[in-house]
Amino acid sequence: MSKLIRIGTRGSALALWQAEETARLIKALPGAPGVEIVVIKTRGDLQQDIPLWATPGKGFFTAELDRAQLDNEVDIVVHSLKDLATVLTEGLVLTAVLEREDSRDALVVRGEGDLFSLPKGARIGTSSLRRRAFLMHMRPDLVQLELRGNVPTRVKKLDDGAYDAIILATAGLKRLGLANRISQHLPIQDFPNAVAQGIVGICTRADDAATQQWIKPLDHAATRIAAEAERGLLRRLEGGCQVPVGALATVHGASVSLYAAAATLDGATFVATQATGPVGEAEALGRRVAEDLLNKGGTRVLDEANARRQAAMT
Repeated sequence: MSKLIRIGTRGSALALWQAEETARLIKALPGAPGVEIVVIKTRGDLQQDIPLWATPGKGFFTAELDRAQLDNEVDIVVHSLKDLATVLTEGLVLTAVLEREDSRDALVVRGEGDLFSLPKGARIGTSSLRRRAFLMHMRPDLVQLELRGNVPTRVKKLDDGAYDAIILATAGLKRLGLANRISQHLPIQDFPNAVAQGIVGICTRADDAATQQWIKPLDHAATRIAAEAERGLLRRLEGGCQVPVGALATVHGASVSLYAAAATLDGATFVATQATGPVGEAEALGRRVAEDLLNKGGTRVLDEANARRQAAMT
């Protein structure tokens, strides 16, 4: 009889959906072992009073999950890949990525309208430096407010009148049955998604071949290539998820295209670039696009964002 696979996850509604979807896919494999979902609280879940952009380190939502996995408390950990550092904790590997959901950001308005019809001074909630920067570039006349909490909590805050609109990931809204709340999908060219947004990543211990044999079949090839390109770009930029950079890779047969953009936090500077390469060189494509982005003005964007984070943490 096969061993039980223990699935580590955060406890939010979206994280549990991701863990349950992973469990469903494992169970569908011929001769699959049993599965058990283990909820682990992370610093990111417990510290709701700190803006995400001001948090120290790169493991705000993952450090405790990594520790539990290395301590053999769980066999796999299911992540929103956008939260996972581009350099994994030693001893862990990204064994599979599930097929990507819609990567775009979504505007959710209390009432009706879209980003361009919101009145001047409308209050818009987001916790992301990337979203703040692109929003300032598109609508500098809006009032930006911090927004923390899981997806249902954020939507409730909107409905309770704390905001006139909020920005969330389309993928999370769709997975939680809230797609009907989407007022507008924000355009990728002006508002590119976070690196790996909409992708579920599954990590195993590097030496756990017994578990890996059940997880590797879940890997979605095109999504893996896109993730390698986007994460290659972010790795070169030496940034975690809290940098004002967005990127989307798309696979077309034997080639992969990567579009990336960055903006200063005042929205005054917006730089973008795009390139295409063979699918077997996706990570190298990411590094190449990152270099081009830096040369076009991205260095200033990242320096400004890092200075703001350092000031907030001192």
